[in-house]
Amino acid sequence: MIVDDHQLFRNGLKILLNSFEDFEVTGEASNGYEFLKLIQSIRADIALMDINMPEMDGIDATRKGLRINPDMRVIALSMYGEEDYYYRMVDAGVKGFLLKDSAISEVRDAIHAVMKGSTYFSQELLHHVIQRIKHREHESRSANLSRREKEILAKICEGLSNQEIADELFISKRTVDKHRANLLGKTNSKNTASLILFAIKNKLIEI
Repeated sequence: MIVDDHQLFRNGLKILLNSFEDFEVTGEASNGYEFLKLIQSIRADIALMDINMPEMDGIDATRKGLRINPDMRVIALSMYGEEDYYYRMVDAGVKGFLLKDSAISEVRDAIHAVMKGSTYFSQELLHHVIQRIKHREHESRSANLSRREKEILAKICEGLSNQEIADELFISKRTVDKHRANLLGKTNSKNTASLILFAIKNKLIEI
């Protein structure tokens, strides 16, 4: 499902997504209210959600939509300059972030990633957020992370799964699972997307 207040954008994205055999756009909405009505009658596995929309924005729409369909995965469609909304989108339950002008191949990758239970963060967007934060003055805090935890956090920010991290670092997946759980607890992060934002804000990763 595509949720965006620009019809031309929705139409273009719908055509591109429907060109893939493994995707079908089941509905589209121009704001949060339309989206909430739609998902009560139409099943959606994925919602591509604009952040800024009239009447009801993507933050409220995501939060309320997940109460109706907790199994739905939401990917935020972002433009440069909307970074201040990211934490609120993560708190609402977003599983991924894409730039609106992302290549359709990246949109496809993001959908596949979140459907498998992973989090997706556009590398271009990640780079932009890091550069923007570098120009701000703020106190960095590392949450007393160990060297190994920082190493694993960096791998998480690269988009690697726990098994892939384990293979790269020559440790067991169970060990990575434990470190990831510790990272979420120490940084007070709800999920991987929130963990990535913590790493960016506190200069724990660079691209």
